[in-house]
Amino acid sequence: MTRGNTWAILAVAAALSLPFTACKDTQTLQENERLKTQVAELQKENGQMGNDIETVTAARDALTKENETLKAQLKARKTKHSGKRAAS
Repeated sequence: MTRGNTWAILAVAAALSLPFTACKDTQTLQENERLKTQVAELQKENGQMGNDIETVTAARDALTKENETLKAQLKARKTKHSGKRAAS
C-alpha cells in the first residue's frame, strides 16, 4: 500500500509541476529574446565605436603632422631672427 501511495504522490507532484515548468520555459524564451536584442544593440554600438576610433585616430594623426609642420616653421623663423640679431 505504501508503494502505491508513493507512486500516486509522485504522479500528483509531476502533474502539478508541469505548468510551472512550462511557465519557466516561457520566461526563459522571453529572456533569451531580450538578451538577443541586447546583444544585437551592443554589437551595433561596438561597430559605431570602432568607426569613431578610426575617425579620431585619423584626426589625431593629422593634428600631429600639422603640429610638426608648425614647429618646423617656428624653428625656421627663430633661426632667421637670431641670425639678423647676430649680424647687427
